[in-house]
Amino acid sequence: MWPFRRKSKTIRTTVPVTLHAKYDAAQTTRENIRHWIMADGLSADAAANSDVRKKLRERARYEVANNSYAKGIVLTLANDCVGTGPRLQVLTADDELNKKIESAFCTWTQMIGLAAKLRTMRMAKSTDGETFAILTGNNKLYGPVKLDLHLVEADRVTTPYPKLLDDNTVDGIELDSSGHPSRYNILRYHPGDLRAAINDFDVIDANAVIHWFRSDRPGQHRGVPEITPALPLFAQLRRYTLAVLGAAETAADFAAVLFTDAPANGEAAQVEPMDIVELEKRMATVLPDGWKLGQIKAEQPATAYGEFKREILNEIARCLNLPYNIAACNSSGYNYASGRLDHQTYYKSIRVEQADMASVVLDQILAAWMYEVMLSSDFSVLRTLSYLPHQWFFDGTEHVDPAKEANAQKTRLDSNTTTLAAEYARQGKDWETELQQRAKEKQLMAELGLTEEKTETAVLVEDDDDEEK
Repeated sequence: MWPFRRKSKTIRTTVPVTLHAKYDAAQTTRENIRHWIMADGLSADAAANSDVRKKLRERARYEVANNSYAKGIVLTLANDCVGTGPRLQVLTADDELNKKIESAFCTWTQMIGLAAKLRTMRMAKSTDGETFAILTGNNKLYGPVKLDLHLVEADRVTTPYPKLLDDNTVDGIELDSSGHPSRYNILRYHPGDLRAAINDFDVIDANAVIHWFRSDRPGQHRGVPEITPALPLFAQLRRYTLAVLGAAETAADFAAVLFTDAPANGEAAQVEPMDIVELEKRMATVLPDGWKLGQIKAEQPATAYGEFKREILNEIARCLNLPYNIAACNSSGYNYASGRLDHQTYYKSIRVEQADMASVVLDQILAAWMYEVMLSSDFSVLRTLSYLPHQWFFDGTEHVDPAKEANAQKTRLDSNTTTLAAEYARQGKDWETELQQRAKEKQLMAELGLTEEKTETAVLVEDDDDEEK
């Protein structure tokens, strides 16, 4: 048989049959078919193709721009995840070198506005599902490091036409043989810009591109807006709210109609349909002969609106790992126990977000910064290090009851179940910096003749968890 000879294949078609399984959800009943009619077997990239993601991005951005709850939720997630910005702590054996690197890095982050850019990236992650940043040079920066961070919207990362048929390209991302990104195709202008050109691309190496998104499925290369499950709920909440407000405005206005009991061709005066009778405040109005005035009363669904709004917001908050009181900005009916439980779960998800941001975004930024700073003579010693041991600190979390938390902190320290470093880390502070500052304060107090009075206080915590605050 010659190598180029084709083999004949038999194509078999399958006929849909009723599937009987011990799992109720797998049975092909009419109810199941009707409910899961949109379920598919597409891959992660096929299910979230460019057209689908484009439509989701547009609708997510619209809701954030017009829905106050959507805007507030996106801002809250960005503020809680990034806060005032991450702080670097270097952990080499040389304390002086650690302080020098930390100071230089802090100065550089303030120069490029890293905290603000990270908050923007976190907001884009909610509305776009992903965010891109390019590590590029900026000669306008002062100092030896000219590194800068250029943010790129997800719309600009797309596949140019000649590469559409390339199997190793997934919506602007070129993959290597192992399936890892090797290069990114980025439009020079936003496709919605008047200057946009169809094939005006820059091809950038993956080492210079930061791509931050949450992968919900194996093999997923592009992100889906995080608020996607909540988009129909946001739209429904806005429509219902506007309807309730419209009903309230109608009820607040004086609306009336003219009517008559006179028979046709009777003694009532001739009034043309849709004629307007001017009514003034605190003034009597003369009506046409034989006509009466009847007021229209608009009913308001005020009693059901509050409960409906709470349930919708609770469902919206769940898909984003938010407690209801944070999503709604309303803590009425909360007590210490329920508030602490909800906040523990929420801040745990925030710590996961921060850890992901540290590994995907911050570590890559630090590596690029180190590559440039070690070229300076002041940091030439860094060339001998194969790895810079470090950790990132973020803003501490606010507690529901600071007094109770302080008492718990003291108990943990007295029982040797924690360390000062761990307790300061809970507050987003560097324990060495805080202790040095504390030592300076004590020294200054001694020089000024001030004495620090220590009082042993025991905080008695009553069992008032069931009492509403």
